[in-house]
Formats: sequence, C-alpha cells, structure tokens
Amino acid sequence: MEKEDIGTLIKKLEEIVAWFSDQNEVNVEEGLKKVKEGAQLIAASRARMKKLENEFEEVKADLEKETL
Repeated sequence: MEKEDIGTLIKKLEEIVAWFSDQNEVNVEEGLKKVKEGAQLIAASRARMKKLENEFEEVKADLEKETL
C-alpha cells in the first residue's frame, strides 16, 4: 500500500469516512474491517509522507551544495 500516491490514500480514507456517515446502523464486523483498513491507510500515508520528506531534503541538500 505504501507505493500508492498520497491522493489515492486520502481518497480511500474519505470513502471509509463516507461509509460510516452513510450508515443508519453500523454493522460492527464491517465497521471493524473499515477501521482496520483506515489504520493501514494512515500508516501507509505516514510512510509515504516520510519518504517524500526525505526526498525533498535530499534535493534541498543538493541545491545547497551547488550554491556553495
């Protein structure tokens, strides 16, 4: 899941939130599946953001070397 882009991960999280919002009576088992999926999506989003942050830092460091 980590290889998906941030936009896709956020869209999937929004779909889970919408699912909960649309329920008149939440099926506990299905709700638990959605919560677990959401937790996985959040973890994947954090990992992807960290990777992107590291890439930005590398680019920044390279630019700073070039200006010296």
